[in-house]
Amino acid sequence: MGKAVRYDGGHKRDAFLIDTFGQFVEWVPVCPEVEAGFGTPRPAMRLVSDDGRLRLLTIGAGADLTAPMERYARRRVAQLDGDDLCGYVLKKGSPSCGLERVKVYATNGMPLRTGQGLFATQLVERFPHLPVEEEGRLADPRLRDNFIERVFAYARLRALFNPRPGSADDRPRKRWTTGDLVRFHTVHKLTVMAHSPQAYREMGRLVAEAAGTPRADLVERYTDRFMSALAIIATPRRHVNVLQHMAGYFKHRLDAGSKAELAGAIEDYRNGLVPLIVPITLLRHHVRVHDVSYLAGQVYLEPHPKELMLRNHV
Repeated sequence: MGKAVRYDGGHKRDAFLIDTFGQFVEWVPVCPEVEAGFGTPRPAMRLVSDDGRLRLLTIGAGADLTAPMERYARRRVAQLDGDDLCGYVLKKGSPSCGLERVKVYATNGMPLRTGQGLFATQLVERFPHLPVEEEGRLADPRLRDNFIERVFAYARLRALFNPRPGSADDRPRKRWTTGDLVRFHTVHKLTVMAHSPQAYREMGRLVAEAAGTPRADLVERYTDRFMSALAIIATPRRHVNVLQHMAGYFKHRLDAGSKAELAGAIEDYRNGLVPLIVPITLLRHHVRVHDVSYLAGQVYLEPHPKELMLRNHV
């Protein structure tokens, strides 16, 4: 976010996250090492394996900061539970915030990239369904698209199961119904299909049995399956499958030339000649012109704000 909280007093401002994505989200800044009282600047730290237990030690002096970091992490993560988070961006490689492949040092030998930051561990354990990603990995267009798609999907899911009061008069929250879940699932069907055809089938059965499933169990099972499915990267092959599925709705609606144009756009995407936004834009045009209500409601056609231009690069 541009705040000078690094060990050397510097910062790692990310222009995309702040200037572009920041137009659509409210950031909650967290720096575990500063908030735990370690100061800025401060001695550099690293994770060290001590008989199988990870310890957070300063480089050089070897001061053990494990206990204060773990106490802080438990307290801060519990506080974040009240912030209605819909996603979290962690700092790559950090001994406190790294999500994966953080260097772990031993007494002898080369460090192994097998660790996870102490704060990151507390975070993902507390919020197992929360979309979480490292800022370094977001430079990959496909990972960036996936993460931001999950952020907006998680926000919609929370709105379904945990709606806020409708106005300032403190009216009680609306209790979701099976019908609400069916409608939510219906508009996300093609989104799920693009990530995991298997999850698409499993979730269909889960929703079909919703009326006979205890509410709390249904919320947990649907949330887990939905967010787990979206965490699977939607490959070009799966996108093509969804695009062709959508094209089937126009079999008797388009003239031969328009069908050939649509098929050609999908094939060009399959061959890597055009980005995903090209066949998507053409499909949106036909959905509007021919008023295909089922497809018009599909989140797949616009899973995140167009201003982010994410599908221009995948």
